[in-house]
Amino acid sequence: MATRSPDYPAAMATRSPDYSAACDYDSGLSVSSSCPSSRPSSPCPWLKPGKCVALDCEMVGTGPGGRTSELARCSIVNYQGDVVYDKYIMPELPITDYRTRWSGITKRHLKNAIPFKTAQKTILNILKDKRVIGHALINDYKALRYYHPKEQTRDTSQIRLLTQMAGLSKTPSLKSLAWVSCRKKYSAMQVGIKGHSSVEDAQTCMELYKLVEDQYEQKLLTDIHEDTESIPENTQNNSHYMDDQYWPSDLDEDCK
Repeated sequence: MATRSPDYPAAMATRSPDYSAACDYDSGLSVSSSCPSSRPSSPCPWLKPGKCVALDCEMVGTGPGGRTSELARCSIVNYQGDVVYDKYIMPELPITDYRTRWSGITKRHLKNAIPFKTAQKTILNILKDKRVIGHALINDYKALRYYHPKEQTRDTSQIRLLTQMAGLSKTPSLKSLAWVSCRKKYSAMQVGIKGHSSVEDAQTCMELYKLVEDQYEQKLLTDIHEDTESIPENTQNNSHYMDDQYWPSDLDEDCK
């Protein structure tokens, strides 16, 4: 059995969790210590909170100089911030740098870690058909050797509404974004001997997303609608290409 973080729910330690049920359940409770504007459920009728998860991964270094990043821990929380997955994962290549200062990972954590392929299969099953929230998700996806559909990805480092609200740079760190937007300063953002908590990072990404969820999702729909309207009328309906004038002449010969 993989070593679990102290925050891992006791209920999950005693039985095999039903990941799909955990993601679909909407308890109506906000994340503890969440931002004042966090919502218990999605404000947009077309969005389903049960189909929304936040992801954060921690990586260790493999190969020469530990320069290759490989997955060593993955945490996923649901819309309420409840943990639905949190495991330590054994990379396929020998570890040459645990990056403990940033990852919080030590040799002890990976003593009974589950194999990468086993973890990958479970994680991708959880992410399937979900809206995935996270910060700089391209790094997490790369570690998972997977790329989630762009239209179902919500990267807090790329949501302009958040950076504008916080008055920060174009690609702010999660630490600064959380502090300015939520006035939240917590252990996961403090770089030290214990490193980060991927559970807390994932929960914070969900909280940040909730701050702008209704505006952001509405803007996405508006942009899609405007893009559709901007397509020339003669390209929106291709039925006219069935007219005889568009048929190859040799096709008529074959039909005689």
